Amino acid sequence: VQLQASGGGSVQAGGYLRLSCVASGRTSRSYNMGWFRQAPGKEREFVAVIMWNGGIAYYADSMKGRFTLSRDNAKNTVYLQMSSLKPEDTAVYYCAAKSTWNGLRDSRDYEYWGQGTLVTVSS
Repeated sequence: VQLQASGGGSVQAGGYLRLSCVASGRTSRSYNMGWFRQAPGKEREFVAVIMWNGGIAYYADSMKGRFTLSRDNAKNTVYLQMSSLKPEDTAVYYCAAKSTWNGLRDSRDYEYWGQGTLVTVSS
C-alpha cells in the first residue's frame, strides 16, 4: 500500500484546512486509516483513525469537535477536515494504514506511512 498525503499549508489561528490521503494498492480499501502529527522537537502524536468502512472514527481528545475524519473508498481517499486551528496544531501530518482494529493510537502498529504534509498555524 502506498500513501500520498496532501493539503497542508499555512493558515491563521481559527482557520481551517482539509488534508487528503490517497491510498494505492490492490487491498488499500480494507485498511484502517489514521493520522498522526509531529511538531518540531516533539514525539509523533496520534490525531485520529477511521475504520476501513468508515463506520467508526476515534480522535485524540484535543482534536475532538475540531477535526473530522472521513473516507471515500470509491476514490481510495481519506480526508481530515481541520477547523478552529490553533498555533499548537502546527506540525507535519502523516497518514498511515493498519490492517487491524487495535493499537489505534500507537504509531508502531501502523504498517504503511505517507510522506507527511506540513501544517503551519500562525497566531
